[in-house]
Amino acid sequence: MGYSARYHATSLIAVFIALAVGILVGAEFGGNALNSTRRDLEHSLVGNLQDARSRADELNADLNRSDEFAERVYPVLTRGRLRGRRFAILALGGLPSPVTEEVEGALAPTDGRLVGVGVVREPVDVNGLAEDLARTRFSGLRTNPDELTELGTGLGRQLVLGGTLPQVVRGHLFSRASGGFGGLDGVIVVRDQPEEMGTVQREKTSQLETALMGGIAATRRPAVGVETSSDDSSSISFFQANGLASVDDVDLTAGKLATVFALLGADGSFGVKGTADQLLPDLLTEGE
Repeated sequence: MGYSARYHATSLIAVFIALAVGILVGAEFGGNALNSTRRDLEHSLVGNLQDARSRADELNADLNRSDEFAERVYPVLTRGRLRGRRFAILALGGLPSPVTEEVEGALAPTDGRLVGVGVVREPVDVNGLAEDLARTRFSGLRTNPDELTELGTGLGRQLVLGGTLPQVVRGHLFSRASGGFGGLDGVIVVRDQPEEMGTVQREKTSQLETALMGGIAATRRPAVGVETSSDDSSSISFFQANGLASVDDVDLTAGKLATVFALLGADGSFGVKGTADQLLPDLLTEGE
């Protein structure tokens, strides 16, 4: 709300300036008959401009105070909430660095550990995965569409609980990965599909994404899909369709708080965009 008010005040200033310039220039060509009207309008517009600037300054001050309050309160609300718990980021397609930084910032006072980060290669490398799995029950991956769903479901489950399958396909599943998976207490999901995929590539990629989410959901460990409030394209509908809690403003203090409580088990779509159910989940009590 602070950002919207600031933008509104700034827009008003721009409108007043443009209007003043337009009227004054036009008045110059109207001769002496318009001088009096011009002076009256000039005084009025200058007054309005000063009022708008004053209002913008007030809004900026309110926003700064709000930001300071949030920064001071956030550690108090989240301190030690996730102590001893292990989490990983699973990024579908890409992982913008600001998102990683915001997630790390959200976890910092909670004593939760970010133990793994994996960026799923998109479009999916079906041939590479098939080579890795040539001597397994997924040997027909190239020709049997159902096997891609079965593989994705198994991978999602084992990425959370542990197993050998993610390690077997690690090189072709991930475009980059660090740390480890398995034995997780929750997963933070990010989605950034590349735009240049063809129709078949997009279908295969979406099939694997959905299967991965299904496998993660089957573990009954908390999973939350996150994005920033400034993301041009939103994946909240994807997270909702796949049964994940979601946060659309992880770059804001409220979004960080919602992310922590989603990892504690809160369910819903939280944030500031039209797809959100509410800004924050109901705060869980210490015993929950």
